[in-house]
Amino acid sequence: MTGPFSQTTAEFTSQTGRRLHSGEIDVIRWIVIVATLFVSTCDALAQEFPTKTVRLVVPLPPGGPTDYVARLYAAKMTEMWGQPVVVENRPGASGNIGTQLVAKAPADGHTLLLQSTSFIVNPMLFKTPGYNPFTDFVPISLIFDYKLIVVVHPSFAVNSVAELVAAAKAKPGAISYASAGGGGAPTHLSVEMFKRIAGIDVLHIPYQGGSPAIADLLAGVVQFMFNNPAQSLPHIKAGKLRALATTGAKRMPQLPDLPTVSELGYPGYDVGTWFGLWAPAGTLPSVVAKINAAVKQIAAKPDVQQLHFEQGLVVIGSSAGEFDAFQRSEAERWSTVVRDAKIEAQ
Repeated sequence: MTGPFSQTTAEFTSQTGRRLHSGEIDVIRWIVIVATLFVSTCDALAQEFPTKTVRLVVPLPPGGPTDYVARLYAAKMTEMWGQPVVVENRPGASGNIGTQLVAKAPADGHTLLLQSTSFIVNPMLFKTPGYNPFTDFVPISLIFDYKLIVVVHPSFAVNSVAELVAAAKAKPGAISYASAGGGGAPTHLSVEMFKRIAGIDVLHIPYQGGSPAIADLLAGVVQFMFNNPAQSLPHIKAGKLRALATTGAKRMPQLPDLPTVSELGYPGYDVGTWFGLWAPAGTLPSVVAKINAAVKQIAAKPDVQQLHFEQGLVVIGSSAGEFDAFQRSEAERWSTVVRDAKIEAQ
């Protein structure tokens, strides 16, 4: 007999040097055959994917940067795969409702989650979030991120971060700020972190989404916000909001003359919001790899990069492994802030 299984019994030895008898050799042969068939089946499934409509769940209301990017990627994936990719907004419970939906979906790659930093923060805030970010999901790619802009209503008589801090210290708890996505959202945690290093006390007013938060800021209901650039930049240019600083380690290319909070006496302050793509746990690695490849291909397109730049977003498109390591480091980072500030879901 010739071929991959033509070795004689004498040619098979265990790790201890003991020769294997024929029964053990048969078991090894069947393991190899089954493993080969499994790999072949997985490859076939990955090649066929998607076989039907793909649902891209966004656990937030329409109108924010998450929804914007989701629709952009859905359109591109539809073109690439020849199957519809539809965005499904499922807001509620600070994103938990939509996230739970994906956690319970079939692990075939046809239901995906596009969520923000809140994905790993919410389990720190809710006693029963309804999902575990590290056991109920597999990471696919870190898609994009952005830094925040410290913006104030024109009627609020502060023109710098130093004046904002002075005003807050003069009237502890009297100055209010908005956050989008509820308590514990990135726009909330970023201010909590700043409160700690600046030694101030300001009043938190949480909103379920970016649109109602920015609406009340524009109306002067709240005085300031650490907000996303997509919603802030048009109003800054129109003179409806005043920008004091950005929250990254480097200045924002869209606002090169605007200093960072770090530059203004708070070194090391570098916060923002990131967004990633996940699939239910158990999704085949080959399917995850195919979706990841699509994300990277889309992220490299010049028109996608330009559209992100106009919105103040930074395109990433990481590997699944890189994303997994990143989300775990972020979980460790924000757990400290949540614990020290005693933040709970609101």
